[in-house]
Amino acid sequence: MRIEPIIGRYAHIELEGREHRVYFEEAGEGIPLLCLHTAGSDARQYRAVLNDAEITRRFRVVAFDMPWHGKSSPPAGWDKEEDYRLTTERYTGMIMSVARALGLERPVVMGCSIGGRIVLELALKHARELRALIGLQSGAFVERYYDPAWLDHPEVHGGRACGAVAYGLMSPLSPPSEVWETVWHYMQGGPGVFTGDLHFYQLEGDVRERIGAIDTSVCPLYLLTGEYDYSASPRDTQAVMDRVQGAKFSIMKGLGHFPMSENPEAFLDYLRPVLQEIHES
Repeated sequence: MRIEPIIGRYAHIELEGREHRVYFEEAGEGIPLLCLHTAGSDARQYRAVLNDAEITRRFRVVAFDMPWHGKSSPPAGWDKEEDYRLTTERYTGMIMSVARALGLERPVVMGCSIGGRIVLELALKHARELRALIGLQSGAFVERYYDPAWLDHPEVHGGRACGAVAYGLMSPLSPPSEVWETVWHYMQGGPGVFTGDLHFYQLEGDVRERIGAIDTSVCPLYLLTGEYDYSASPRDTQAVMDRVQGAKFSIMKGLGHFPMSENPEAFLDYLRPVLQEIHES
């Protein structure tokens, strides 16, 4: 039997004036590293980072489930409200509130997909409160490439539809067991949650006109993008690089849209040098 060193807890945190019961996992000690999961999924995507002894010797790795995702419930009264919709303001406020509530002083923030988008907003609005930012599959904007109605439709199995979208974004070179675990997490999402996250990703969260104001001398920005991703492609990340002076960019060979969960070992080979640089700075 092997027991992983990850500790899971619930924190009662006020977000937008309402109490939320937020689930988070952590491992390690040192510089805080706050991890943001992708749209429609949860923090299980960062299991390899939380289990990596080389990283956790120097970093306190924390990954939380956003409200409505994973083990974090919606707030009380959600059944009487409109459908869930993620916005830039809501997302940014949530991240900074969680960091403060958990005592994460000047954390490194790493996010993928929607998380890779929001790190650009954090670089604009909260750079002085953060040690560094790591964007996985980061793009300033992405065109909608499917009809979102089918992800939350009464005649469609939402879990299978969301899983199918996730499957198509992964690399054909990733290990099948890790690919299918990633798909399984998507199949477990609540109705309309994936669609609600994509409201931010594909509509409201467009930062193309503002990213030129990012100052990497205040907060370093690292961008890692898998070469097989058509949602946030290397070309999309390069477009960010062209506007943000001082950012650092690596294309991750053989990886897709969910590098940390679809091929954890290959991803860690790209992440460890970045964290080493942050640790030494």
